[in-house]
Amino acid sequence: MRRQPIGSTASHWRNASVRYPPMTKRTEQKSATAARPVSRPARQVGRPPAADRDADATRANILAVAIEEFSAKGLAGSRVDEIAERTHTVKRMIYYYFGSKEGLYRAVLEHAYDNIRTIESVLDLDSLEPDEALRQLVKVTFDFHNKHPEFVRLVMNENIHQGAHIAELPNIKERNRTVIATLRKLIERGVKAGQFRNDLDPVEVHMTISALAFFNVSNRYTFSNIFGRDMTSPKATASRRESVADIISRWCQADR
Repeated sequence: MRRQPIGSTASHWRNASVRYPPMTKRTEQKSATAARPVSRPARQVGRPPAADRDADATRANILAVAIEEFSAKGLAGSRVDEIAERTHTVKRMIYYYFGSKEGLYRAVLEHAYDNIRTIESVLDLDSLEPDEALRQLVKVTFDFHNKHPEFVRLVMNENIHQGAHIAELPNIKERNRTVIATLRKLIERGVKAGQFRNDLDPVEVHMTISALAFFNVSNRYTFSNIFGRDMTSPKATASRRESVADIISRWCQADR
């Protein structure tokens, strides 16, 4: 059994859409050590498009490496010096884009949650029967956690901090309401079609889906060693994926 290398997710996150406003000379001269996030100026008139692309690539690269560092070492264990070295940049540039180490950490959290919510939002669940749509949502959630163990580690780390940093993200609650709205609509369709129970709480359903998908990643190594079953194998993963979909589907089913 091999653990996934820490650097194995870099290409995915570097290609992610991460956009922050470009650098200006005035803000560049601000102290790089300021703990308070700097204000981000609007795009300069006449700025060459290539310069904006380079800035976007630099920010995306910093964020990609920071995701790996924070998910592996947590906020306390990660070092901005190491992130700067790995991205071939300087601490001053990181502080310019993100304001502080904590600002970079919060940007990592926001990006991680945005990624899973975006994947959920593009599902065409309305074209499926409610019971099949629910299974599809469960499987997509399971697959996301399985393919992105760094997301699981980030969530675990933030819970060690009792959610203090995610609470500082102004749009995080609104952004995460989308999955609840999707589930509420799906449940209402299922109840109307006689497929789902009429007492389902979408938050409870979401919590249970997340818990089952989360456990498969967070406890895979301890479970594998204790019970002698390789939870990382394709066969075990596929079997568990179907089991989780069955558990949720049968729990939500209306009495026949």
